[in-house]
Amino acid sequence: MALWQRDREGCPHTPRQLIHRCDAGSQYTSFKLAEHLAADGIAASVGSVADAYDNALMESTIGLYATELIKSQRPWRSLSQVELAAAEWVDRYNHRRLHGGIGHVPPVEYEANHYMESTKPQVTITI
Repeated sequence: MALWQRDREGCPHTPRQLIHRCDAGSQYTSFKLAEHLAADGIAASVGSVADAYDNALMESTIGLYATELIKSQRPWRSLSQVELAAAEWVDRYNHRRLHGGIGHVPPVEYEANHYMESTKPQVTITI
């Protein structure tokens, strides 16, 4: 989804620019995922085992997801209903929710501003 979103917004990634961070769960340490990440030029970063601090950001996001979406809208009637609601929650989290840690703007706006600033041509004056 991250690659698709970047391509859709006209900001395709450069190989080795993106990092996939995860814990050491079997689904994240599989050869299949490693091959997929390598094919797209995404660096893998697996956290250390039994290190609560290493995974704190993701656990916080998952807790927010569970509180705001999963627990508040139950009972769920089907898996497809949960999948659609999860996709909508992630879209809102990244595109419309204001994040205080990055200046009260959505993450996509913060990222777009970052790339705009980093690609501005530098003006030099010669006399």
